[in-house]
Amino acid sequence: MPRLVKKTAHGPHQVGDKFICMCGLSKNQPFCDSSHLKTLKENEDKLYWYDEEGKPEEVATEEDCEDECCGKCSGDCCQEDKKTK
Repeated sequence: MPRLVKKTAHGPHQVGDKFICMCGLSKNQPFCDSSHLKTLKENEDKLYWYDEEGKPEEVATEEDCEDECCGKCSGDCCQEDKKTK
């Protein structure tokens, strides 16, 4: 089952002579492979989903959903809208 793991760091954490991935994108987990460089232009107020190729896509959040589903969210906020209608 897929999970969303929120990582907010834009760089690794050094432990001794090793660098531990803190962005969650490294293909060499738990070690850094410099994938965090992809995150440097992210907007701090937005949520991003990275595909298998490491390409980012901005994801809608609950605040983005208004009267109708925008089609970008996980569906949780839209499910709440449907319950109240």
